[in-house]
Amino acid sequence: MGAARLLVQVTILLSVKASISTPTNTTRMQANPSANTCSQAPTNNCHCQCELRPDSSTANALNCNALEDKIDQLIALVNRTTLRHSAPVYFLKSNIPRVCGVNSSPSQVYELTFGSQVVPVYCHMGNFGCGNGGWTLTMKMDGTKTTFHYDSYLWSAKSSYNLAAAKTGFDNLETKLPTYWSTPFDKVCLGMRVGGQQLNFVVLSMTANSLFSLIADGRYRATSLGRSTWKSLIGTQASLQRNCNREGFNVRSGYRKNSKARIGVIGNQKNNCRSCDSRIGFGTGGTPDNTNSCGNDAHQSGDNGRKRIETMGYILKHQESGVSAGRFSSEMIPVYCCIKNFGCGTGG
Repeated sequence: MGAARLLVQVTILLSVKASISTPTNTTRMQANPSANTCSQAPTNNCHCQCELRPDSSTANALNCNALEDKIDQLIALVNRTTLRHSAPVYFLKSNIPRVCGVNSSPSQVYELTFGSQVVPVYCHMGNFGCGNGGWTLTMKMDGTKTTFHYDSYLWSAKSSYNLAAAKTGFDNLETKLPTYWSTPFDKVCLGMRVGGQQLNFVVLSMTANSLFSLIADGRYRATSLGRSTWKSLIGTQASLQRNCNREGFNVRSGYRKNSKARIGVIGNQKNNCRSCDSRIGFGTGGTPDNTNSCGNDAHQSGDNGRKRIETMGYILKHQESGVSAGRFSSEMIPVYCCIKNFGCGTGG
C-alpha cells in the first residue's frame, strides 16, 4: 500500500473513530425508523450520534468493535512504517548567480554569491573590446604599485583584496575578487590602460576551473597569442626583445633576477630564455625594472628601444557553459549550467 493512500485511509478511519467514541459536543437524535441514519443534519458544528434500531444493536456493536480494532491495527502499522521518501529534499537557490549573465542584461552592478559571501560586482555585458558578455571582473591592478607584483602572496592565496572597488568599472582602483579562485571560465579578457589613453584588450580562449588553478602553484603554462598580440595591449610604444618570446602563465626567465610575469610574455636579446630583460604582462617583476608590476618594460635592445610603461591592468573572465555550483540548502553541489543556445533558447 502506498504511503499517501495509507495516510488518507487512516485519517478517514480516525475521524470515524472519533465520532464513535467521543460523546462530548454531540446531540442525540432519534434514528429514522427505516434506516440507521440521522433524520436531522448537524448544526452549529455539532455531530449527531444515531441510535440504532433495537433489533440490530448487537450486530452493530460488534461491527463497531471490529472497526475500532482495525483502526488500532492501522495506527500501529503507520507507527512502524518508514516512508519511502523520508530523505530531505533540497532546492536549488538560483536567484543569486556566481558569474555575470548573458549579454541581454545591462552593464551595471549585480550581486554575485561566492559560498556564503555576497559581493556587488560591476558586470560588463556588451562588447567593450573582448566580444559580447557577460564578463565577470576578477582583478584590477596598478603597475605603479607592488600590490600585485609577481612575488605578491595574493597570486597564491584564496583571499580577496579591496572588494569595494569591484563595484566600479575600468578605473584606477585595485581589487581582487573571489572569482579568482572560485569561478571556472572559457575565456579571459586582458586589458591595459596607459595613462589616460584608450583601453586595449586581448582575449585568451581557454578553459580552466579558475585563474587560481593556473597560477597559484607557480608552474609555467603556455599560451599562443604571439608577441604582436601582446604588444597590442600597449600600442605603438610597445617594445620587446626579439628572442625567446615565452608566453602564458607564470612566465619566468632562467635566472631569478630577470623578467617574469604571472600572465604575459618575456623576450631576450640572446637566443635563449635564461636572461630575459623585457616583458609585457600582469603581475610582473625582475630586470630591467623590478618595481613595474603591470605593463611593459624593455632593455635598450628591445625592438622599439628602452621602455618603462606602467599601466592599469584589468582581468575579466567569461563563462559560456561549464560547471558552476548551485546551493542546495546547506549543501554545495556542482551543476553543469548550459548558458548558450543549444536548441532551447538562450540560458542559463
